[in-house]
Parts: sequence; C-alpha cells; structure tokens
Amino acid sequence: MISILLFFTLFLNPLFSMDRLQDQMESIIPDDLPELVSNLERFGVNKDIPDEIREVTLLALSHYPELLDVKIDFQFQTKIRGSVMQAQPKVGSLLFNNKDNRTYRIKISRHLELLDEMVLIEDLPHEVLLGWIGHELGHIKDYLDRSAVNLMSFGVRYVFSNKFVTQAEITADSHSVANGLGKAIIATKDFVLNHDRLPEAYKDKIRALYMSPGEILSLVDVEEEQ
Repeated sequence: MISILLFFTLFLNPLFSMDRLQDQMESIIPDDLPELVSNLERFGVNKDIPDEIREVTLLALSHYPELLDVKIDFQFQTKIRGSVMQAQPKVGSLLFNNKDNRTYRIKISRHLELLDEMVLIEDLPHEVLLGWIGHELGHIKDYLDRSAVNLMSFGVRYVFSNKFVTQAEITADSHSVANGLGKAIIATKDFVLNHDRLPEAYKDKIRALYMSPGEILSLVDVEEEQ
C-alpha cells in the first residue's frame, strides 16, 4: 500500500496549492478534545505520557489501535541533537525481549528552540503537536515487525546514510497518512517550513530529507479515494 501511495505522490504533487492546503487544515483537533479525553484513556494503556501533552498524545494514539498493547514511554528531554522528537526501541528491550514484548520510547524536546526564544513544547498549536507525535508513532509502527538485528542495522544506516533517512521518514509519514493523520502531518510541516523564527538550517534539513506538504497532501488525496 505504501509503495502505491508513493507512486501516486510523484504524479499528483503538481496539483498541490496553498488554497487546498488551507482547506485540509480545518478541524484537525476536535473542539471538545478535553471532554473526549476520558474516552481516549484506553489508548493510554502501557503508555507513560507526561501530563503536559497527555490530551494530544492520546488523540494521536487513538489513530494507531495496533499500538494499543505496545509499551511506549514518552520522555521529555532537555535537548535532542538535530531533532525535536525521536522514536527508538529501548536498548535493553531490544537485546533481551522478543519483538512482541519490546519497549519503545519517544524522546520529546522540552522546548522548541527558536532564534530568539525557547517555547515550551506544549505551547505549540495542538494540530502541530498531533502531527509531530503521529509521525513518531509511524516510526514505531514500522519497527514492530523488524528483528533486533534489523533494527540495529536500521540505526546504523540512519546515522550514516541520508538516502536511508529519507526512506525511513517517507515510511513514517506514509503510515501516519494511512492511519488518518495526514492533515496533522501537513500542519506540522507547514508550521516548520513557514515559521520565520525557526533556524534555516533546520528547515533545510526538513526540505532535503522529508516529504513536502504537497507530497503529503497527494498521499492524503489517494488515501481518501480508497
């Protein structure tokens, strides 16, 4: 399915426009999200989530019912080199547990570093946080069926090969779109690429290694036609 979606992306991307992007951005976050949290708590089973981002994280998890029984720790970090969030298997779990009993963690920067200030991560627009967290959950979905050896190889290639990084990020975005978070992913990418106080070096990295908002929108269109 992912390969089919990527095939259509290459041909539908020219249809992308900012007007269509704005149309896609409406109603990503339910207005009554706080009231919905009690119904979403079942998606918090086996999850350790900071209170500051609990609501939006539960909403993201609700799009990944296949991760219901997967142990995931969402951990605030003072700083993550080169990233805002990172999804990884825990090393001990990778070495000593079988793949059905692994524990994963999503590292989350405590602040978003702008050129002139540090912004608490929970103060970002909810639709942007939803897309960011949803993307990381797409990585974990990708990890589920990989062997320990495969995941160790994955980590090495991710560090040393930009081409492999792009493949991994396309896979995560594609899982996110397939799980109904395409509009949130677009909101996140639009936020990053058009924010006038985010470092240009970070924007350049996103442009070089990740899918564009237009490419994601094309995937959303194809998914909605299924």
